[in-house]
Amino acid sequence: MRGPGLMPGPLSPGGVPAVRSPKAAFDELVLDVVHDLEERWYRELGLVEFAVEETPMVPDDWDADTVPLASLVRGSGGRPTRLVLFRRPIELRAETRADLSAMVLTVLVEQVSELIGRPPEEIDPRYDPDEE
Repeated sequence: MRGPGLMPGPLSPGGVPAVRSPKAAFDELVLDVVHDLEERWYRELGLVEFAVEETPMVPDDWDADTVPLASLVRGSGGRPTRLVLFRRPIELRAETRADLSAMVLTVLVEQVSELIGRPPEEIDPRYDPDEE
């Protein structure tokens, strides 16, 4: 069976929820964790620009066994620190939505930990190093 009863679209009734793309769902996960981290650590974080990119740009001669999950570039002068999560490498390591959520939390907490010089367990009590 197909149609507006099953698939939200322009002809669907107002109460039918819209389907989120995987990218939008990932962005929402990231925003939830970033909001929690910024709320708790805003003084220590200072000006940080959080972003999501599809994949990292790696050089042609990249010889590491793994692809980076995130990048942290410290700000200088008037430029803010930039913390970027790479969506596709993280998604490919997660089997379920719960795995994905836990991995996003783990990667963000580890990056913030490195940035402000505190142990990950102190950054967020939900941190589990086995999730990465």
